[in-house]
Amino acid sequence: MGSKKNSDLVSEPQASEQPVGPPWVLIGGVLAVAALAVFVLYPGWASETRDAVAEADHGAAAPTAMPEQPAAPAPPVAVPAAAVEVTKPDPDAPMPPLPFIPNMVPRPAEVIAEVYEFAGRNPDILEFVPCFCGCETAGHRANSHCFVQSRNADGSVEAWEQHGMGCAVCIDVARDSMQMHASGATVRDIRAAIESKYASRFPRMTPTPSPPQAQ
Repeated sequence: MGSKKNSDLVSEPQASEQPVGPPWVLIGGVLAVAALAVFVLYPGWASETRDAVAEADHGAAAPTAMPEQPAAPAPPVAVPAAAVEVTKPDPDAPMPPLPFIPNMVPRPAEVIAEVYEFAGRNPDILEFVPCFCGCETAGHRANSHCFVQSRNADGSVEAWEQHGMGCAVCIDVARDSMQMHASGATVRDIRAAIESKYASRFPRMTPTPSPPQAQ
């Protein structure tokens, strides 16, 4: 009896207590409730977030805009023949000395001298022959203006234009016109032949008036 009583008084060994870890379940529940509250209280937040992401993706994928190309130059406007008054100088009218012809020129010096004299004495021809070198940007309206800067009231040359001195296109157009005139071609025939030869090779042309019908 005594031994049984003593055995009852002896407590059984308890299992050692394990350290308690973080309450993951509780933390997960709190986060879920917080997320639900955000969607409930701020219903527009999700859509705004999606829109912001989509906009960013669109901006990143958008192709780089190409720079605008300069507009092509407008074709020259034809000037009526009546708008141009040409006074042909006297064949014996004196002309100022020709500009100095340097060594580095696109054509022989004698050719340049010939076309300058031809342009000075024949405005009734070269005022109706276009040029194709782009000199319309300098205010030229005909091949004559590549060689003659200004004229006196009687049509004689007052001052030369040095532009034609170094431009092969100007010189060639004037020389072709001079040779056709010497062969007896009319101004209209010269104009047509010059346009046929040069217009297909050069993209620009001075706004040169058409020759009068009589020429």
